[in-house]
Amino acid sequence: MPYVNIKITREGATSQQKTDLIKGVTDLLVTVLNKSPNTTFVVIDEVATEDWGIAGMPVHEFRNHAQT
Repeated sequence: MPYVNIKITREGATSQQKTDLIKGVTDLLVTVLNKSPNTTFVVIDEVATEDWGIAGMPVHEFRNHAQT
């Protein structure tokens, strides 16, 4: 019974994009690990960018820093 938790920043992923992620991850587990899609759980958590850090900075600061 696989459980996959996808965390993405809350920046407007569409319902269709989330559906595609769920299907793609499920299909991958079926193909690679021969898991049943009926017992494969995929959860998508959206995290505000101010709550997500990279290299010791909130993601928006990291992106600004990376552009310079």
